[in-house]
Amino acid sequence: MSRSSLKGCLFLLLGVATLSRAQSPFEQACSTLAARRGDDAARLQELFKLDWEHTMTNNPEFATAVGFPGMNDRWTDHSLEAIARRKRETASTLKVILSIDRSRLTESDQLNYDLFKYNNQQAVEGSRFKDEDLPITQLDGLQQDIAQVLTMAPHAKIKDYQDILVRLNGIPALLEQTVSLLNQGLKDNITPPRVTLRDVPAQIQQLMAADPAKSPLLIAFTDFPKEIQPDDQERLKQAAESVLKDKVIPSFRRLYDFLTQSYIPKTRETIALSDLPGGKAWYEFKVLASTTTSLPPDQIHQLGLNEVKRIRSQMDALIASTGFKGSFSDFSKFLRTDPRFYYTNPEALLTGYRDIAKRADPALARLFGKLPRLPYGVKAVPDYAAQSQTTAYYEDGSVQVGRPGWFFANTYALETRPKWEMEPLTLHEAVPGHHLQLSLAQEIESAPEFRKYGGYTAFVEGWGLYAESLGEEMGFYEDPYAKYGQLTYEMWRAIRLVLDTGIHSMGWSRQQAIDYFMANSSKTEHDITVEVDRYIVIPGQALAYKIGELKFKELRAFATKELGGRFDIRAFHDEVLDSGALPLDILEHRVKLWVKAIPNS
Repeated sequence: MSRSSLKGCLFLLLGVATLSRAQSPFEQACSTLAARRGDDAARLQELFKLDWEHTMTNNPEFATAVGFPGMNDRWTDHSLEAIARRKRETASTLKVILSIDRSRLTESDQLNYDLFKYNNQQAVEGSRFKDEDLPITQLDGLQQDIAQVLTMAPHAKIKDYQDILVRLNGIPALLEQTVSLLNQGLKDNITPPRVTLRDVPAQIQQLMAADPAKSPLLIAFTDFPKEIQPDDQERLKQAAESVLKDKVIPSFRRLYDFLTQSYIPKTRETIALSDLPGGKAWYEFKVLASTTTSLPPDQIHQLGLNEVKRIRSQMDALIASTGFKGSFSDFSKFLRTDPRFYYTNPEALLTGYRDIAKRADPALARLFGKLPRLPYGVKAVPDYAAQSQTTAYYEDGSVQVGRPGWFFANTYALETRPKWEMEPLTLHEAVPGHHLQLSLAQEIESAPEFRKYGGYTAFVEGWGLYAESLGEEMGFYEDPYAKYGQLTYEMWRAIRLVLDTGIHSMGWSRQQAIDYFMANSSKTEHDITVEVDRYIVIPGQALAYKIGELKFKELRAFATKELGGRFDIRAFHDEVLDSGALPLDILEHRVKLWVKAIPNS
C-alpha cells in the first residue's frame, strides 16, 4: 500500500448563497485565465502552474512531502470555511480546462489535458460527499499524520528546526479544527463504525508521551546534524520540549477526552458506507474513483468470486505437491502456527526484508530498461501506529529534498508476520513495485507536477500486485512456502473484491467477512481482522489492486500475442511506466498504440 496526500474536491450544487459569495484570489485568477481565449498551449501551462502552487499552498503537508519550498511551517486549514472555499475553487480549474481547445495542443499536452480534466471532473463529482466529516480512522488522521510530517520534514538547518517549532505550536489549533469536524460528523450522522475506532484512543496516548526522548513528535530533536552548533541544538531542543509540555500534550489530552467521552460512544454500530446518508451513491463513486472503470459493485463481486475459485485451485495443487496430509484449513493452521515461519525479534524481521530487497535490486535489469535514481530503505512501522496498521506500506521519497523512499514493515506482534509472505510483500512495496513506479514518475522531466506526484489507485496498486507476479522471473518463490505466500497475497487481493463489495453494497456483516477471509486464506487472524476493518473504513480502495493487476496482465498478454518474437519485456515495462500513473482505459489505449507502432521487421 502506498500512502499519499489528496487534494480537496468540489460539489457542483452550491446554492444561491455560495454562488453570490465573493471570489477568492485563486478563483479570480482562474476566471481571468478562462476568459483569455486563444494561445491554448500557453494557457494550459499557466493553469498547471497556477493549480500546483495553489495545491501546495493549501496542502502544506503534501508540499513538505514533495519538497516544495516555503510550506514547512504550516498545517492545512481544516476549518469548515476553508473546506467550503477549496470545494468552490475546484470548479474554477475545471472552467479553465474546458475553455482550452484540445485539438490545438501537442500529443504530450493532449495527455496532460486529458488527465487534468479527468482529475477535476472526478473531484467536482466527489465533493458532494462529506469526506471531511470523517477526519479520523484507525488508519488515517492527525494521530498518524502529525508525527509522520514532522519526521519527514527537512531538519538540516536551524531554519528547518524553527519551521518544525512553528508547526508544533500550531498543533492545538489543528486539533481544535479536527474536533469541529468530528462534531459536524455527529450532526450529519456521518461517523466511522465504532468497532473500528477501538485503537484510536491508544494511538492518541502514544503522542502524549511526557518524556521528550520518547515522543514521536520530537524525533528530529534527538538527532541534530553536526552543522548545527551545540548551543543552538540545546536552545532548539528546550523550545521543543517546552511546546510539547505546555501546549501539545494538553491539546492531545483534550482530544483524547473528547473521543472517549463524547465522540466514540455516539458513533454508529453499522459498518457499510451505504448505511450513511447518500451512502449508496457515495460507495458507487468510490468504486469508480478507485478502479477508474465503470464496473458496478455486483460485477466486481462476481469477478472476485471467480478469482478466489481460480487461485484456490492453484493453492490446493501446491499444498498437494508439498506432501502435506490434511485439509486446506489444516495447512493454513500449520502456516500460521509453526515456529519455523516466524522471527523472534523485530530486527531479525527487518534484516530479512532488507536481504530480500538486496536480492531484488540486481534482478531488475532483466525486466526494465529504465530504473529510478532515487534509493530506498526498509524500516519499522512507528510504534504509535503499528497495532492498527497494515503489514507494510511504502512512503514516497523525494529527489527534490534528498529523501529516500521507505518501505515500512510492521514489527508489531511478530507471531503474525510469517516469513512466507515477505518476498511478495517486498516486491510489492519496494521493487519492482511502488518504489520503482512512483520514483520513475517523479523523474518524468516533461510532465507537469500534478502527474509526477499524483496517481490513480488502480494503476499504482495494480502495478504493485503485478510486481508480485514478477517474482518467479526474478528468481524468487523457489521455496514452495514462498510460492504459496505469493498465491496467498494474490488470493488476499481477490478476496478484497468479494468483501469490499459484500460489506458496502450487499449487507455482509464484519464477522461474515472475517470468516470468509479465514476460510480462503492462510493469513493470520490478526492480519485478517485489521484488513477487514481497513475495507470498512476505506470503502472501494481495496478493489483497485486486483482490477489493476488484471489489466496489466491482460495488456502484457495482448502485446505478447500481437508481437510474437518482437515482444521485449523490458520495452513493455518501460512503456507502461513511462507516462506515470494513468486511468486504466488511457493505459490500454496507449499500450495498443505502442504495439501498433512497432515495425514488423
